[in-house]
Amino acid sequence: MRKEWVLISILAGILFVLSLSVGKYHLSLSALFSGFADDALGRQVFLNLRLPRSIIAAFGGFSLALVGSVMQTIFKNPLASPDIMGVSSGASVGAACGILFLGGSIFSVTAGAFAGGLLAVSLAILLTKAGDHRQLATFVVSGLAVNALAQALLMLLKMVADPHSELAAIEFWMMGGLGSVTMAKAAGAAAITLPALVLILMLNRQVSLMSLPDTEASALGVNLKRIRPALLVLSTLIVAGVVSVTGLISFIGLIAPHLSRLIMKRNNMSAWLLSGAIGACLLLAADMLSRSLSYAEIPVSILTSIIGVPVLIAIMVRGGRLP
Repeated sequence: MRKEWVLISILAGILFVLSLSVGKYHLSLSALFSGFADDALGRQVFLNLRLPRSIIAAFGGFSLALVGSVMQTIFKNPLASPDIMGVSSGASVGAACGILFLGGSIFSVTAGAFAGGLLAVSLAILLTKAGDHRQLATFVVSGLAVNALAQALLMLLKMVADPHSELAAIEFWMMGGLGSVTMAKAAGAAAITLPALVLILMLNRQVSLMSLPDTEASALGVNLKRIRPALLVLSTLIVAGVVSVTGLISFIGLIAPHLSRLIMKRNNMSAWLLSGAIGACLLLAADMLSRSLSYAEIPVSILTSIIGVPVLIAIMVRGGRLP
């Protein structure tokens, strides 16, 4: 086991434990390990608020980062991620439709986010095929166009939303936050996301080969016409499952894969899993900061964007090379 894995795993464990204690109602570490024998309120805060929030922060960060690694590999582009490719924006439109027209339940928001994300990726692929489909980098340009279209649709949906309830729900969802996470929501997200994660990990050989030119990958037995769409559907399902609970979380899927490859000096399944661990650390840390920097909770996506934009600039400055 590489020492990088050990260090990141220890860091993730420390951040997870700290996230259970940080907040407006402070829970001491001694109380955590004693089972709140003399603090009934602390036990309720732990079970109903902190534990599900910390679980979804770790699990969501891991999932978004792993999807980012897979997207960057299959598109052979360091800027490919759920944010850049239009998945997140499409999921936002779908989630807004779920809030406006389907009652706003976790199922309707998840279904809407999945449908919106899948439609966004499909549109990006169609735009690419309409242009020079031989250049996989054009997927990113198509994703940016889809992002612009999704933003326009979101503005239209906001115009017709009830300003006292639906508009607030859409805005809150888009800013991202873990304050409303419950154990039931965390379990629902895991039930949606885990099978897709397992399937992607089972396809790790095909994903690795897709980092090669298409002709070489096909010669080595990869059916690109089936595997690439299947991976896009699985990735979209993972993103939809996470963001339906957390709201829109930016840049985790872009930052973590680059940090992982910087550490590992390679791009394989070990690097993808390390990327997931780094993503968990990033979202746990951002969530702790969101509830401790100010009296009012800061949306998590603001903090991840503050971190992500300099990383994006650094990627562009170094020429966008994949290790």
